[in-house]
Amino acid sequence: MIPFLDLKKINREYREELLEACSRVIDSGWYIGGNECRDFEKEFATYCGVDRAIGVGNGLDALTLIFRAYIEMNIINKGDEVIVPANTYIASILSITENDLVPILVEPNIETLNIDIDKIEEAITDKTKAILVVHLYGQAVEMKRVLEIAKRYNLKVIEDSAQAHGAIDNTLNRRVGGLGDASGFSFYPGKNLGAIGDGGAVTTDDMKLANTIEALKNYGSHKKYENLYKGVNSRLDEIQSAILRVKLKYLDLEIAKREEIAKNYLENITNNNILLPKRINGTVWHLFVIRSKNRDRLQNYLLERGIQTLIHYPIAPHKQRAYQEWNGRELPITEKIHNEILSLPISGVQSQEDTYTIVKAINDFN
Repeated sequence: MIPFLDLKKINREYREELLEACSRVIDSGWYIGGNECRDFEKEFATYCGVDRAIGVGNGLDALTLIFRAYIEMNIINKGDEVIVPANTYIASILSITENDLVPILVEPNIETLNIDIDKIEEAITDKTKAILVVHLYGQAVEMKRVLEIAKRYNLKVIEDSAQAHGAIDNTLNRRVGGLGDASGFSFYPGKNLGAIGDGGAVTTDDMKLANTIEALKNYGSHKKYENLYKGVNSRLDEIQSAILRVKLKYLDLEIAKREEIAKNYLENITNNNILLPKRINGTVWHLFVIRSKNRDRLQNYLLERGIQTLIHYPIAPHKQRAYQEWNGRELPITEKIHNEILSLPISGVQSQEDTYTIVKAINDFN
């Protein structure tokens, strides 16, 4: 079986360094809010090209805390609207509604699968206060145009960078995480930069925002037993921080390995019934997502040949029971994408032989 993602094998590559990092934390006797987290925050901020990175419990918390901080700062108010792509993972939407804000779903571009920038402006109303862009599957949104729109309407721009660690926006020649006003990252184990457990971070150049999030993530407190806000407990622990420090050193290498596999797929998959993704803007290939009108049959066909694939994501947010008030909405481009997409295996430990096996199987599909 060719697995979709072999996490055991991925982490085995760095086993000795990871064990040493964990031992260092265990022997320190300091497991929350120590030097490992602070050092990782500095190193990740430098990597993203920003002034601050704040470690939090997970990627959803990262986004949720950004909106919460803007509310505490009286920049955004409950009931305000946030523009967001309709075909994103539900976490993007949850971060908005958790703060009693209103998501305004905008269809994606059928070619890039990222938000259709041409449709953003028509979705703006007097209640719009922010645009949440999602660098889906590891491909950076063309942020120069988004920022120009945001400037015209005085909107905050928040990046959901959960799938795009290291991606570069070629229009600005800058890494994601440093393109908007703030960005949320996930370090879920399957990410290009993955922990061995949950983890997340917020990146920003806005020091007031950063300081507000620092308090909010720690029970609303900057100083022990003194609470400025009704905060939460969302902290990146020392073990995960130490692990991420090791893996951050190899992130660019991981991206390069994925690029080689993606290049192989793009050059050698020739089945006319398969739509391949386009390398448009600094992608890091967190996922390699193809499209087929016979997606379910293709997935079963590949599984029969020992190739595991996944669907990211089978149900659009507006069709989820959690948002049943939206179930009657028609978003045809989003629905088409969710009905056709299929993610092929891609990782830094995937062998060339496995890649060719996948390519041949897809080309033989009819």
